[in-house]
Amino acid sequence: MSELILGIESSCDETAAAIVESGHRVVSSEIHSQIAEHAVYGGVVPEIAGRSHLEKILPVVDAALDAAGLELDELAGIAVTNRPGLIGSLLVGLSAAKALAFVRGLPLIGVHHIEAHAYAATMELEEKPWPCLALVVSGGHTSLYIAHSALELVPIANTLDDAAGEAFDKVAWILGLGYPGGPEVSKLARDGDPDAIPFPRYRSKDGSIGFSFSGLKTAVLYHVRGGDALAPTPPPEEIAARADVAASFEAAVVDSLVSQTLKAARKHGLERILVAGGVACNHRLREVMRERASAEGCTAHFPDPEWCTDNAVMIAGLGWELFKAGAVSDLNLDASPR
Repeated sequence: MSELILGIESSCDETAAAIVESGHRVVSSEIHSQIAEHAVYGGVVPEIAGRSHLEKILPVVDAALDAAGLELDELAGIAVTNRPGLIGSLLVGLSAAKALAFVRGLPLIGVHHIEAHAYAATMELEEKPWPCLALVVSGGHTSLYIAHSALELVPIANTLDDAAGEAFDKVAWILGLGYPGGPEVSKLARDGDPDAIPFPRYRSKDGSIGFSFSGLKTAVLYHVRGGDALAPTPPPEEIAARADVAASFEAAVVDSLVSQTLKAARKHGLERILVAGGVACNHRLREVMRERASAEGCTAHFPDPEWCTDNAVMIAGLGWELFKAGAVSDLNLDASPR
């Protein structure tokens, strides 16, 4: 029996297809990024994203098959992101997957995008870490889960407002940096002092576990505008100690993510932590999470940076686990933005 799964991902602004064997061996991976199309707007424009997916979805799938030297008939099934994400973008990938599955008589497997991010952090591990804690942190999501298995993730905490990646994008705009904001802020932060500005860290009044980044983002805006919320944002070259602002902001985000995650690990008695999503590429987060987790007797696992941002490898990987469990879908499978 074939153990090859074709994964298709189109939940936001990457059109991706990949073929993965047995849930962990990457046979091929193709990604068309829309960064250049959205950069001028400083963020993803859903209409532009959907149209780009329409143009690229089949060429990207063909490229993944060609790179693997495979035909559709050699696959065990087709896995596709069907939730959550931009509804127009999701529908493009889902429609393509349905058509291919129908024409070739292949099983269709609907995959939850966030659960796939968490799975990506396990694909290079010799032994699966279940049960463990999973932090998924990206431009649209900042959530904590208890992962009892690849297919059983129980949410325990979420952001109250902005996701961490969204906050990076907004602070990048404040500082006059490019899009996407995370890599740009981190690059500038290398030349700054992370202790220069005491930006706030979210702590709930009742001691519960959670995240919030809107107050931090606002604090950066106030600082850059000299304490006057109504003042115009100065041009980048006039922002005092701009690298210190970037470094102090990044340190505050990382501290919040790490402290809340380790608090959850202590509360639930879990010693292994998965960290995934686009923000998991952040060098400071990887370094601080590993150091502080180790100090508390825990181990933090990150995917290869290539599999942190949106990709189809994680979709195909988790798709294999779903396929093995018999969790296949019919052609009535629908897309959901939530």
